[in-house]
Amino acid sequence: MNPTSEPAARLWMVLVGVLIGLLSAGLIWLASRPPQGEQIYLSAPPSPAPWVIHVEGAVVRPGVYELPAGSRIRDAIGLAGGLLPEADEGAVNLASVLQDGGRVFVPGKLEQGSASAGQAPPGGPSGGQAGPPGTLIDINTADATQLEELPGIGPVTAQKIVDFRNAEGAFSIIEDIQKVPGIGPVTFERIRSLITVGD
Repeated sequence: MNPTSEPAARLWMVLVGVLIGLLSAGLIWLASRPPQGEQIYLSAPPSPAPWVIHVEGAVVRPGVYELPAGSRIRDAIGLAGGLLPEADEGAVNLASVLQDGGRVFVPGKLEQGSASAGQAPPGGPSGGQAGPPGTLIDINTADATQLEELPGIGPVTAQKIVDFRNAEGAFSIIEDIQKVPGIGPVTFERIRSLITVGD
């Protein structure tokens, strides 16, 4: 055997070992790299469209309101400012779930012997009479005591009418009494045939 061939073989084995080590390290590095590509962003699911609800009757601000899907009648009444003093809360199931495009009607309390809830008897308002038959109460001149004779008008509301009249001036038409806080369409329907604004 050639004496010079042994060191050359040994060197060759070292070089092969180094190459194998480098290849192994490269493969390990490639295998451990995270996958390349564009980052994926997950968007939130779209929110359901709000429900549109019509609120009427003995509430502070009757009108059309938008509420989240799944809302209940109490939520709609809350958006409408809450119930008026004359509201018949017992006639409405506040826990009922609304329906999109639905209508919520809150009836007023009825006097003894009046028609069913939410309806006025034919030819006149719900409840009794104010004063002698045929006598109309002038809402521009009546005092709080006289105004209390009207069905659905208690001491607090009667005083509100007087205070409103003193601050804003005389009512031009009987419908203007609905501008007084606490008097909504339900109450007005009960008293409209019993009041006047004078000549």
